[in-house]
This record gives sequence, structure tokens and C-alpha cells, in this order.
Amino acid sequence: MRVMVIVKATKDSEAGVMPSTELLTAMGKYNEELVKAGIMLAGEGLKPSSAGARVKFAGSKRAVVDGPFTETKELIAGFWLWQVRSLDEAIEWVKRCPNPMPGDSEIEIRPVFETEDFGAELRPELREQEERIRAQAAARK
Repeated sequence: MRVMVIVKATKDSEAGVMPSTELLTAMGKYNEELVKAGIMLAGEGLKPSSAGARVKFAGSKRAVVDGPFTETKELIAGFWLWQVRSLDEAIEWVKRCPNPMPGDSEIEIRPVFETEDFGAELRPELREQEERIRAQAAARK
């Protein structure tokens, strides 16, 4: 199963406070362990919400809202995409992670929908389209 591991933002990360050399070193070592274990598919840190935007949908209308966004506990500072055997395995890996922020922090783990999760609603032509898109995206790497 694939999971998205979400590092929640803090006031410091939203203020643009960069991680220390010690934290970068520890995270680099941790990421190497994930890669060697065959778990890490992707992982990146995100710039503060002040560098981003949101697009709000209301029917056919779209409204753009520029950052920063005020509710820090709802924001994401970074993520990994992992391939694991189970949610329990992902939890065990997260428990080994260096604390990603100075002080208190939180990491959320969410399973990714797989094609088979959509059942009969994903008709054969939609399944073929999904497979084609994934293959094209993989070829661009």
C-alpha cells in the first residue's frame, strides 16, 4: 500500500525558519534508510503558505486566494510518499523519524487510493486511461 506521510506546519515553518544543520543531517540519514528499505517513493519540504495560493471552487466559479493562510495546524510543511506493507509499518517508520521541527510537531499518515479501491465505478476505459497517465508520468522522471 502507498501512504502519504504529512509533516504538519508550525509557526516556525510558516515564518520561513530553516532547519538546522543537525536536523538536515538527521533527516538526510533517515531518508537514506527509507530509500535503502525500498519504502520512499518521493519526499519534499514545502515553502511557507505565504509563497502559495489556494483556488476555491463554487460550482463553475473559481476564486484565487493568495497565502499566507492563518490556520497553521491545518497546513503542511512537507511530505513523503511511501510504499509499505501496512499502516502499522508506516507508523513504525514514522516513530523512528527525527522530530521534524524544533519543539512539538505532528506527522499524519494517510493511505493513498489505489485503482482497485474505486470498484465498478472505474469502468475499463477509465482504468486504461489511468494506467496510460501513470505510465506517461513515470516516463517523465
